[in-house]
Amino acid sequence: MPNAHIIGLGKSGNATARLLKVQGWQVTVSDRNTSESLQQQCQTLIEEGITVNLGQNFDPDTAPDLVVVSPGVPWDLPALETARSLGIETIGEMELAWRNLQDIPWVGITGTNGKTTTTALIAKIFEVAGSAAPACGNIGNAACELALQQQQNSSTPLDWVIAEISSFQIESSSTLAPKIGIWTTFTPDHLNRHYTLDNYFRIKGRLMERSQVQVFNGDDAYLRRAAPELWPQAVWTSVNGAEELLGDRVMGVYIQENWVYQNGEAIAPVDSLKMVGDHNRQNLLMAVAAARIAGIDKEAIAHAISIFPGVPHRLEEVSAWMGIRWINDSKATNYDAAQVGLAAVEPPVILIAGGEAKAGDDTDWINTIHQKAAAVLLIGSAASAFAERLQETHYQNVEIVETLENAIPRAAQLASVLQAKAVLLSPACASFDQYRSFEHRGDRFRELCWELMGGGRVYIVTRCVLWPQKVRHISKFFVFLSQWLIGCDAPYAQPGAGVGSWLVRCVADRAPAGPYSTLGRV
Repeated sequence: MPNAHIIGLGKSGNATARLLKVQGWQVTVSDRNTSESLQQQCQTLIEEGITVNLGQNFDPDTAPDLVVVSPGVPWDLPALETARSLGIETIGEMELAWRNLQDIPWVGITGTNGKTTTTALIAKIFEVAGSAAPACGNIGNAACELALQQQQNSSTPLDWVIAEISSFQIESSSTLAPKIGIWTTFTPDHLNRHYTLDNYFRIKGRLMERSQVQVFNGDDAYLRRAAPELWPQAVWTSVNGAEELLGDRVMGVYIQENWVYQNGEAIAPVDSLKMVGDHNRQNLLMAVAAARIAGIDKEAIAHAISIFPGVPHRLEEVSAWMGIRWINDSKATNYDAAQVGLAAVEPPVILIAGGEAKAGDDTDWINTIHQKAAAVLLIGSAASAFAERLQETHYQNVEIVETLENAIPRAAQLASVLQAKAVLLSPACASFDQYRSFEHRGDRFRELCWELMGGGRVYIVTRCVLWPQKVRHISKFFVFLSQWLIGCDAPYAQPGAGVGSWLVRCVADRAPAGPYSTLGRV
């Protein structure tokens, strides 16, 4: 029985271990961490006959036949360098998934920013068109989870794989070759791991080199300058019209008169996309390009765009409370993503930023703060450095609040005083100083917002236009609605008389004053 060693547990490590176990491998998983979450996962895997060593590093002297690394594991880890020098095959989780699913066409999406939104929108378009085409990688399932599902239930084959692929995953994949490769943006990021911008570009480029068809964002300055000579036949997109297209102008996708076009044919109105900002228009065009290359008709594309809700943690509107929009942009983990997010929100804005800082050029971000932010609240380990940097540029309305728990109530106070239209969490930082992931950080922001707005309680209230004898019937309807919503009895008050119109609304921790009837509270 061949031996496989998996480095890193988590979602990817779990899926990898279970896939290899089903395929007859003797599997060992190691992870240097010992968190409670990992311990729970550990127990499940042990019950499936998989060896798990928490709190331990990989030892290449154990001489496994295969080493599979999770995306967060540095590719130049000394133990991995030693394993490769010993002739031990060493690959990433995404490469293993590809080897198991390469008979299915892939759309592979990479880029510094915009990957998740583009991936999610492509998956939605393919779904509406009737294809079994789940998203995976950095979004949705781990790629090996899809491979495991296919192994266990081959009666429901996939039509496509829609994979969000990071530079970490490309770096550890030697044969991954999508049918359609998409490069969304390119700006400095992850330089603590890739060291130089040129190396970062080369790693991203490997995915495009192996893709059958390449799609590029023609509105990204770096890609527009560096990619045409390398991929002269690529498909390009542009929000600035057909005249800005490079490469294959027949397949290129562009915006004209507020419509998405390809080769003179109108595909969908731009305004049908619910997500705001030029960057989301760029994401839209790349998704449409992929769909057209795959042969999807424009009616399915237009319908999918119109019902696409966006993605969590990327300009996700948590609530509109007291006339203020509360927006979760936790996925903005670098300066460029944070600048784009802030630019997309109507000012004045109370900005919450900070976390674990990354290397990069903050110039555009700082300039946008001056233009849009009425105040900046700083959290995490980068707070002091960010405050100093902002003050160097003569931006003074900045406070160090350290945590989201402190930031949310302070943001509410400032928003009222400064008449802000939005409170925006857009950190420009990684999350690992305080949270497990950007998702964890965004979830916490959402929870705190809901607590501020009344602990998640929803009041169903009426204000009646009917005569008093009719009100009791309205009351019964709302009691039924409350019980249906929460699956239990809902306390309610006797209806009161009044004039006006009935409505359903969410409020803070008490019902609004006035001639209303509180019929349900959940």
